[in-house]
Amino acid sequence: MNVQESSLPGVLIIEPSVFTDSRGFFQETYEQDRYRNAGMPATFVQDNLSRSRRGVLRGLHFQLRRPQGKLVQVLDGEVFDVAVDLRRKADTFGRWVGAILSAENHRQIYVPPGFAHGFYVLSDSATLVYKCSDIYDPQSERTLIWNDREIGIEWPMQNPPILAEKDAAGLPLASCEVYEDDDVVA
Repeated sequence: MNVQESSLPGVLIIEPSVFTDSRGFFQETYEQDRYRNAGMPATFVQDNLSRSRRGVLRGLHFQLRRPQGKLVQVLDGEVFDVAVDLRRKADTFGRWVGAILSAENHRQIYVPPGFAHGFYVLSDSATLVYKCSDIYDPQSERTLIWNDREIGIEWPMQNPPILAEKDAAGLPLASCEVYEDDDVVA
């Protein structure tokens, strides 16, 4: 597999080995030792599956008490996936990185704890699967507003996104509780 560091420390873009032939393809989506050796320290405890239609934007979500590292992959369709650094003491605080993930490119993104995560669906629909390093904790979940001008994410959209109520009510970075500790761990 090919692992690329993004412009944000700890956020990795992974291009797994994919073996294709006339029958289709085979891909190993996760193997703990290989991923750990590639710089992904997380131990995953929960898997999630998400399906959304074109124009849906989910996020930008994070949990304060139980920060989650996430390994995200698209099984069907295409999305623009985003991570935002919310570690106040980091040099990259408030910066974002995005990547196109699709069923065709087989890419994965690893978003470490301490980052908000979200995605925008580019295809008619998209199915994502993602591993989480901690369980879902609804009481500590927060939402960073998707269009915060201070962050300036360049979403590849032409129309306003379809949002859940909680995503439409997200807070700007200046008003969000963020991670004050340097050592947010998986």
